[in-house]
Amino acid sequence: MIETFAALYFAHILADFVLQTNWMATNKARPRALLLHGLAVLGTAALALGTLHPVLIALTAAHLGLDLIKANRRGIWPFLADQAAHLVSVVVVTALLPFLWAQGAWANLPALPGVMALTAGFILTTRAGGFAVAQLMEPWASATTPEGLPSGGLIGGGRAIGNLERGVIFLLVLLGQAAGIGFLIAAKSVLRFGSVNDDRKFSEYVIIGTLASFGWAIAASFATLRLLAALPPIGIPGLTP
Repeated sequence: MIETFAALYFAHILADFVLQTNWMATNKARPRALLLHGLAVLGTAALALGTLHPVLIALTAAHLGLDLIKANRRGIWPFLADQAAHLVSVVVVTALLPFLWAQGAWANLPALPGVMALTAGFILTTRAGGFAVAQLMEPWASATTPEGLPSGGLIGGGRAIGNLERGVIFLLVLLGQAAGIGFLIAAKSVLRFGSVNDDRKFSEYVIIGTLASFGWAIAASFATLRLLAALPPIGIPGLTP
């Protein structure tokens, strides 16, 4: 049963946060964009399970229905509600048809669900975390100065820093070195001090964004660790609690 969940969870994360382009995400109400995303959802689920069971078509339809409900709604709460609803749909399919993995083409590869869970956890921590933090920070993105945030940084630098810090947290948690997150926070605080100490609004913006990024990464990393503990080992020491 847990293998079926891991495969469907991996497929969802891949379809939503890797294969879905910005155009697809912003044009969900258009038939073409919805169709392309639906094909990605169905294709990743079928490939992950190694079977094209009819229930995957129903799961895809539910996924697209949820996306239409969320279409044109921005902000952290619609984002979280949408992802929670998708997770519930995966849980429901897993509960109704727990044998999907056992009947699929990859059933003789016991370590594969763990690899999928590990990969999905990394994507959820880094890339999905970037979307979540961006949704949270959007109301304040242009409120720090009349012109927006201070300029002069590297194009895409903030996004890269966020992905790197969340990726490091993911590795620290999975390797049982979560205490090292404190040193990461301290290092970032020191490096950021010169750019925020004279601007209260920008300082608060950076603090909120940093705490949100770290909080998301810690939660996603520990959730991945729990899922890995319920799956057959993948042969990498230290990745189970």
